[in-house]
Amino acid sequence: MAAPAPHAAPATPVPASRRIRLSQSRMNNLAPTGSFAAPAGPHPARQAALACMIVLAVVLGVGRFAFTPLLPLMLHGGGLDIRHGGWLASCNYAGYFAGAVSCAALRVEAARMVRVGLVLTVLLTLAMGLTSHFWIWASVRFVAGVVSAWTFVFASQWGLRRLAELGSHEWGGVIYTGPGVGIVATGLFVSVAGRLGAAAGWLGFALASAVLSALVWRAFAAAPAGLSAAVSAGGDNATGRATGSSTQPTSIAAPAKASHESSPHRADAFWLVVLYGVPGFGYIITATFLPVIARHALPGSAWPDLFWPMFGLALIAGALGAARLPHHWDNRTLLAACYVLQAAGVALGIVWPTTGGFALGSMLIGLPFTAITLFAMREARRLRGDHAAGLMGYATAAYGVGQIVGPLVAAPIAVHTGSFSPALWLAAGALLLGALGLTWVAHRQR
Repeated sequence: MAAPAPHAAPATPVPASRRIRLSQSRMNNLAPTGSFAAPAGPHPARQAALACMIVLAVVLGVGRFAFTPLLPLMLHGGGLDIRHGGWLASCNYAGYFAGAVSCAALRVEAARMVRVGLVLTVLLTLAMGLTSHFWIWASVRFVAGVVSAWTFVFASQWGLRRLAELGSHEWGGVIYTGPGVGIVATGLFVSVAGRLGAAAGWLGFALASAVLSALVWRAFAAAPAGLSAAVSAGGDNATGRATGSSTQPTSIAAPAKASHESSPHRADAFWLVVLYGVPGFGYIITATFLPVIARHALPGSAWPDLFWPMFGLALIAGALGAARLPHHWDNRTLLAACYVLQAAGVALGIVWPTTGGFALGSMLIGLPFTAITLFAMREARRLRGDHAAGLMGYATAAYGVGQIVGPLVAAPIAVHTGSFSPALWLAAGALLLGALGLTWVAHRQR
């Protein structure tokens, strides 16, 4: 006869935070392996950040900004002129504006939207190389703008939420180096293989985007149900609070509960929206036409194709550096400093139209590019707290309007005067006025 089993010791209750960590650990062990499978491996935070960085390199560095280094080739091929080039740029920026303001209405799981965005970016980039009809190009560039905005927003949400779950916020800066990485890669590719023509460039970018998309595809799988339930159960845990809505369809601006208190910072919010639109206009003329302007000023030189990659390298450095600045510094003062840097970069291309001037100017415009977005979004959260999504949307829309207007203003001026200098002076002046406005708003309360 078998001996009776010993009495089991009384079960010790497991704290909620401990249960969350155990559930996350179990799900990590069950996750499929892969190069960038976010839940697996010894450094999941690094893998998640690198996956999002590659996504932004594809949808922004290629899907949005590859047009800039390829524009001189499209002009040289005879299928496009400066005026129509400006229209194509504005179509893309209008699409980005439409995508940004429509994100709040989307009810799609974040990882699924990222995958859709990657596929559409590859197909739209491919379409640019398979046709030469202006109106098809215009339609493709508009849709590419919409897709890049959607994917940027949802990849940011997925990545930042994943880093919050892991307690690794310091990796957030890596995510936003993605556009700079894409800009550097596309610029260098065109400088080396530009003689093959614009169509070959678009097709090459489509192929590279497909390869990169395949590399990170498995990272953006839907969150396992057990993990979502475990995380959302820990309401009192900091991680649980950050991700408690993960079981619901995600969007960048899920409807927040309306605040019943009138905002004490309504005037500051208004000025943030207005003044955040200024750099959209200020940088976009140079960012759209930089290789064209440099080739006109430096005929026969090999340097003009390298100024755009320099812009991208500076953007990467700025994204990493801005995330390390003290959070207690006044966001409006930081924004004003960024505006002054970009104004100096724009002006250098006019007053010092040499290799050194364009190189330094490109870096001064690129360095604060991502920092401006970071500081503006921080300021929105300072003013509205957890209800800042609407203010962020309005500010992003204002920035988008500035981007749309820039090429539409610059191209006709260049055609009429034979130079981009008047439009660039206008952009530099707008940036300086924006800096003065932010300084006034920052000191008005004091």
